[in-house]
Amino acid sequence: MLIRDVRPWGGERSDVELDGARIAAVRPHDSSAAAPDGCVEGRGRLLLPSFSDVHVHLDSTRIGLPFRPHTGGPGVWTMMLNDRAHWRDAEVPLTERVAGTLERMIARGTTRVRTYAQIDVDCKLEKFEAVVAAKEKYGHLADVQIMAFPQAGILREAGTADYLEASLKAGADVMGGIDPCTLDRDPKGHLDVVFALAEKYQVDVDIHLHEPGHLGVFSTDLILERTRALGMQGRVTMSHAYELGSVDEATSRRLIEEFAELDVSMATVAPSGRGSLSLVDLTEAGVRVGLGEDGQRDYWSPYGNCDMLDRSWQLAFTHNFRRDEHVEMCLAVATVGGAGIMDGSLARLRGVADRPGVAEGDRGDLLLVDGETPTSAVMDRGGDRTVLHDGVVVADGLSLV
Repeated sequence: MLIRDVRPWGGERSDVELDGARIAAVRPHDSSAAAPDGCVEGRGRLLLPSFSDVHVHLDSTRIGLPFRPHTGGPGVWTMMLNDRAHWRDAEVPLTERVAGTLERMIARGTTRVRTYAQIDVDCKLEKFEAVVAAKEKYGHLADVQIMAFPQAGILREAGTADYLEASLKAGADVMGGIDPCTLDRDPKGHLDVVFALAEKYQVDVDIHLHEPGHLGVFSTDLILERTRALGMQGRVTMSHAYELGSVDEATSRRLIEEFAELDVSMATVAPSGRGSLSLVDLTEAGVRVGLGEDGQRDYWSPYGNCDMLDRSWQLAFTHNFRRDEHVEMCLAVATVGGAGIMDGSLARLRGVADRPGVAEGDRGDLLLVDGETPTSAVMDRGGDRTVLHDGVVVADGLSLV
């Protein structure tokens, strides 16, 4: 396989040779050579690593359905009850809309996905099974990890832990947790279940944290203690953690240093506000940081459109980034940053200026996209895209091939 006339990370025009699922060589583009049969014509487009969405709720998607007014109230529990009251009444069956959303994500350049699957006493394993069906349908086009996610908490409703364990027995890849203090109001009990199940089934942990300020720091410290004690370095992710940067600078710096030491990852959805830990500081410290779209036009939020290039723009915008190196860093976080969360054997980003993923030996999960520079691609978010997974073209022009 040859990808002809592309600009890796906006650099010089190059021809990229693939050997199976890996990049075998990157050479200066030879405009005088005839194009071999079966080559991918880059036409001078940018070559980037494909996107990694490491925080998406495929289980609640309404992508492709008629728009509905938002009916949720404030707070996680109230929003969860709103979803619980409506998700079965959608115009299209859940399995169909989950698969359709995953298809659209792949077509726009995402070939690595970590998706939540809500598990509770209401939906039991129904949402999990819908996500499993989508993974089975499109697993040859993208890597998909499924998280057993206690959206309604673990301890508030009897029987939840049993359903979570059933999903892990059925093949869930990640054990989720959420707001140990504010939702279950028993951080020790909540984290006991999360880490015990993760250890029993040898899966990673991903904690959904919305808790404010010092309460969020308290929960985070409990998670870090368990990560250290159980030897789970490189296997724990903090998702959201909106306000860990809103406390004093010394505490925020300590957390960043501990995340780096224990290889605890951060997954962001590019929220508004200024309470998050500094993306620049996290990256410079070597903390794995990935990006996700969160809900997809669902009962929680009208936002989301399956396009991680849009979400990369949002990450740059909400951080008030203007310099090219910072906007490109957002692309690096959205691509190889998330890949390193899903596969801890991959190297961490080496600071703000690191642009890996398109060199000899790298995996052939790639995106060709129109744009003068990587920054202009983020600003313009064009549709002239070709997507490769494991060295095979899986989408072109925003449609699967």
